[in-house]
Amino acid sequence: MSDTLRDVRLFVAAYEERSFTAAAERENATQSGVSQHIRKIEDRFGVKLFARGGGSVQPTPAGESYYRHCIELLRLNEAANRSVGRFGVGLDGEMVVGLMPTMTRSVLAPALARFVALHPNVVVRITEAYSATLTQQVRAGELAFAIVPASTGTVGVKTTRFAYTPEVLVSGAASGRAHMQPVRLADLGPMKVVVPSGQNARRANIETYLASNAVAVERRLELDAMMGTLDFVASTDWVAILPGLMMAQEVERSAARPAGWDMPRRFTINPIADPPLGMDLVLIEPARRPLEPVAAAFLDVLAQETARIGEVWGERAGLYEEAGLS
Repeated sequence: MSDTLRDVRLFVAAYEERSFTAAAERENATQSGVSQHIRKIEDRFGVKLFARGGGSVQPTPAGESYYRHCIELLRLNEAANRSVGRFGVGLDGEMVVGLMPTMTRSVLAPALARFVALHPNVVVRITEAYSATLTQQVRAGELAFAIVPASTGTVGVKTTRFAYTPEVLVSGAASGRAHMQPVRLADLGPMKVVVPSGQNARRANIETYLASNAVAVERRLELDAMMGTLDFVASTDWVAILPGLMMAQEVERSAARPAGWDMPRRFTINPIADPPLGMDLVLIEPARRPLEPVAAAFLDVLAQETARIGEVWGERAGLYEEAGLS
């Protein structure tokens, strides 16, 4: 059987103090208690750890060797205690949350970094999908909540307004358009547009806008892969209409470019004007139960980051204050 940590600490104290009496004072023990613990270790190994005499104790070669290993053991024990202690703050538990690509590309990383720092003992699982899939999973109780585009109500799902984001025109950097200059889509001529499939709630909103504002479309290409859409647009003459919240990082990076910065920009982003096009985001959760504390805490951080990032698009973007989520 291995030594108890109490035995080890008393041995280390006796070694470093060269006195059982001083070791006892240091470890809040009695002199006889220290002596008994040391004797117990020596009897177990059948070897002397200290040479006693003259009012002091001196370590034997066996004691020298044992001390080096004991110090390492105490160091590891302290490291283990500290590592566990870091999880003693905040909440604990587990949650599964659903987010659409609009949120995962821009808001998720800073929100998640803040949340795990505040609540390190919470197990977080994030599911990325489009609104139809996320809504089904929320209704089934598989997700604590999800953030999706606003749509008609679904039985069994509670819906709360969460945020607003403008839609923006995204094209490759070689498009020739002035970056961040508002554009009227009807003035751009026939466009080749990448659109989400009909299962995506944003598709109907985009098509309605294009038709009602006489926007000429030469070709449509359906892609339900957001990263693939961005890579395709960046390297071709196709364009996409995407949530401004998702592209906020590109806007911030452009504004923060120092003089002489020569790294090329991948995208040209243009706010859509005359009229503007936007999208409401909503929080959906199972109607039959309230949010667990860990999910409510994560939602609060997510809302704060959404509002912060949405500020690049002005006052209309960001969090709905009246929703009570800030």
